[in-house]
Amino acid sequence: MRIAILQRDPVMRQSIETVLLSAGHTCMAYDDGLAMSKALARSTVDLLVLDWHGTRLSGAEVLRSVRAVGGDRLPVIFASRETSEESMVRALSGGADDYVALPLRPAEFRERVGALLRRAYPDRSSLASFDVGPYHFDTHRQVVMVRGQPVQLSGTQYRLASLFFSNIGRVMSRDHIFAMVWGREFREFTRTIDSHVSRLRLLLEIEPQNEFRLQPVYKSGYRLLHLRQDESADEQKRVA
Repeated sequence: MRIAILQRDPVMRQSIETVLLSAGHTCMAYDDGLAMSKALARSTVDLLVLDWHGTRLSGAEVLRSVRAVGGDRLPVIFASRETSEESMVRALSGGADDYVALPLRPAEFRERVGALLRRAYPDRSSLASFDVGPYHFDTHRQVVMVRGQPVQLSGTQYRLASLFFSNIGRVMSRDHIFAMVWGREFREFTRTIDSHVSRLRLLLEIEPQNEFRLQPVYKSGYRLLHLRQDESADEQKRVA
């Protein structure tokens, strides 16, 4: 998973990053709340680790801005030297999911982060297989079948397909996709992702007749829409 960290103290920031990297996550670390907020406006992540205090913007202010623009699903945990009851209550009432005191207890912190991620993003990679609409994913053999017909995918193409179908309805920025599929952050514009997405759309026939649309999101990345699911939600709203 891709995690953004806000922490003023460089030693604590390194400690947090080390724990998360050891758990297999990728990290974006900041000492400046305003810089983090600007980055989050153009890039998506799976979880935030915030300090109560911050340069220019505090963790509480970053949380408020994230929740205000529809980031309700994004899990947020505070890791801070500020351990007063008032601060913890304000963070939790403001939309944080958890709050831990610094210095870290690494094993506990790793498990708290893991619990938040499992709750927000049910892990399909541990399943032998899963089905979404007419698509069948065999996670062990890394094979996708469309309406019973196997589709030959490269390892990269399978990881990309699995990422999208495990995050239906969620906007994924290009750098987020690159980090999750290629395993590293990219620092400059590349057409690699766009060409892979275009090829994947053709190979898996991701189109309305198969209940899905892979939608580009302006200045961000892509979002996989489940059309039948969206239609059902709209119908429920009309009935209500």
